[in-house]
Amino acid sequence: MTAADTPVLETPLAASHVGLGARMVPFAGYLMPVQYPTGILAEHQWTRAHAGLFDVSHMGQAALIGPDHATTAKALEALIPAAVVELGEGRQRYSQLLADDGGILDDLMFAREAGADGRILLVVNAACKTADYAHIAARLPEDVRLEIFEDRSLLALQGPEAEAVIESLGGEVSGLRFMDVASVVIAGVPVHLSRSGYTGEDGFEISVANDDVTRLWDLLLEDARVKPIGLGARDSLRLEGGLCLYGHDIDTTTSPIEGALSWSIQKRRRKEGGFPGWARIARELEEGPARIRVGLLIGGRQPAREGAEIATKDGTIVGRVTSGGYGPTVEGPIAMGYVPLTLSMPGTDLDLIVRGRALPARVVALPFVPAGFRR
Repeated sequence: MTAADTPVLETPLAASHVGLGARMVPFAGYLMPVQYPTGILAEHQWTRAHAGLFDVSHMGQAALIGPDHATTAKALEALIPAAVVELGEGRQRYSQLLADDGGILDDLMFAREAGADGRILLVVNAACKTADYAHIAARLPEDVRLEIFEDRSLLALQGPEAEAVIESLGGEVSGLRFMDVASVVIAGVPVHLSRSGYTGEDGFEISVANDDVTRLWDLLLEDARVKPIGLGARDSLRLEGGLCLYGHDIDTTTSPIEGALSWSIQKRRRKEGGFPGWARIARELEEGPARIRVGLLIGGRQPAREGAEIATKDGTIVGRVTSGGYGPTVEGPIAMGYVPLTLSMPGTDLDLIVRGRALPARVVALPFVPAGFRR
């Protein structure tokens, strides 16, 4: 079969998206809504001001299951650089699945359920999930197994009114902090959710049974504060939030330190190691990486897309853009890319080469828009 002949999968909400007038496009092997009739700009702004509802059911949901938390946690720590053993019940963390050389195979979220000793939940990227599952399963000890949840969908309700919407439907979430996880009931539908998301806004990612997802989707959209949001606005929101997109801003050629993700490696792991690529990561932590991901604020109105070259003012090419576009909240073009460590200080003036033209850009601290997380 050629790539064009490869079947495109659908989430359980595909018909709902079409019914709402969504423009559907192939993404990570699935047919997904890129935008609805109001358009990406309106969807972006709505999420910033109210509550945007995203279908992210293409993501991979799974769990590691072992005899107790310590055993399962140590099995996961052999694959990722984050500290898992000391993770409290009802808490979630972000990390990366690493290759032996310290390159990033995928980034992921992992969570420890309250009252479920020995069980750690995982959420991985759609395009990587098959490879991730094979990689993880092949490296687990005999007393820990991987369980894949094909019968669950994933929604993301993001924005400053997300909490109020869920509370109005009986979901008790007001006591949750950023990166807390809990099992709750929303309008009679049992779900497992985390107070997190990938927009830079406060909100929740909601795991729900496939059989219940359409009902929950419709119930949430009955609230005037909620509108459906596509992948286009999800991308512009995460870019303004300075958040990495796997396969673009991070991949097997980048380490977590190069990706400016050193904050996700806790002190014990930095000291003890015991994960793939530790020697490289320890060296980069000590000496600094040769290159690092930075934010770039572009002068003028023309955006620079992925692949645009980054140059010094004398024309020397020093890196490339990995994500770029218009930032609706910033009201101008923004980008992220890799530059030598010596050129990564905020305030450094550079050029981005677009169609042979040099666009002035300045290195800025990430995120472009302050996060709205509930700490």
